[in-house]
Amino acid sequence: MKSTPSRYGLVAVTIHWLSALLIIALLVSGFRAGNTADPGAKLQILSIHAPLGIAILALTVLRICWWSFADQKPKPVAGTPRWQHASASAVHQLFYVLIAVLSLSGIGLLVMSGANSIILFGVSGQLPEFSTYPPRILHGVGARVLVVLLLVHTGAAVYHHLIRRDLPITRIWFRRSDTG
Repeated sequence: MKSTPSRYGLVAVTIHWLSALLIIALLVSGFRAGNTADPGAKLQILSIHAPLGIAILALTVLRICWWSFADQKPKPVAGTPRWQHASASAVHQLFYVLIAVLSLSGIGLLVMSGANSIILFGVSGQLPEFSTYPPRILHGVGARVLVVLLLVHTGAAVYHHLIRRDLPITRIWFRRSDTG
């Protein structure tokens, strides 16, 4: 369940990959909703997007609590330059900040626009024009920054896995056995 000095534990691995899948789904649904003119289709997309956003916020709070109170992260891979470890740490911190910004701006959009009852609870009504609300800009810019951050994170993992061969992906993947 918990991490070792060389590998992430089951809880951390599960939170990581579930978060990754939800964030990708959020980005796809968010950009799709933003580019959809049909109000019915937009409502259907946002009816999925908003609960997923709440779920990723909850998973992020769970992750922060897990690291703060229950587990310790593995040690950096031997031979990793200090600047790379610092960069990786900064990217992870930026993920937390962006998830908070996106969550708060999304909640702000729902509340300020009055669309929360329509999107979350299926109350009949017309969707507002979200672009007229200030949190919309922050939400859109934050989503684009998140895409860049995901590309940097994924690119670094692939570089380390395939080029450096220090296999970071195996550290954050599900173990095949308790001995592996």
